[in-house]
Amino acid sequence: MASINNPIDRITGHALVFAVLLMLAFAVSARGVYQTDDDFLAETFHGDVPKSKVIWVKGDLRQTISDILGHPYSGLRIRYWQRDGRSAWILNEIGKEQPITFGIVIEASQISHVKVLAFRESRGGEIRHPAFTQQFKDARLVGQELDRHIDGVSGATLSVWAMTAVTRLALYLDTFTT
Repeated sequence: MASINNPIDRITGHALVFAVLLMLAFAVSARGVYQTDDDFLAETFHGDVPKSKVIWVKGDLRQTISDILGHPYSGLRIRYWQRDGRSAWILNEIGKEQPITFGIVIEASQISHVKVLAFRESRGGEIRHPAFTQQFKDARLVGQELDRHIDGVSGATLSVWAMTAVTRLALYLDTFTT
């Protein structure tokens, strides 16, 4: 039987501990606030943020929102900001277990850009990178679906679904703002 006093066993043990710690560090590295809501709105409206407006979630609208998200919406209202044909939406959607906060900007009934503002999951943070979010640029809504296929990210399926759902929701809600 091997002894812990054996130098080879100690090195192997240290390497194993290091590997586990390294994996844990990568698992939590996706978590974080990447941009505050206020900074997102200031960037979107070039420092002159309009007063927020509200869409009340009731009746048929509540059912359509639930259909788009694939689950009941728990809020009573959805806040948005709008000026000069541009609307900004800050929406939360559950990834696997935790909410992800998204910022979506719509111009001319299409996505101008989408950002992950806060990510709370241990996996799937790759969706925050421009290489992924660029797929949504200029996307429109056809019925309740996007006019294009969004490529997934291995290991981030639920985060991809969450981002796709909130972009569809923002595009749909934007039709009520004109």
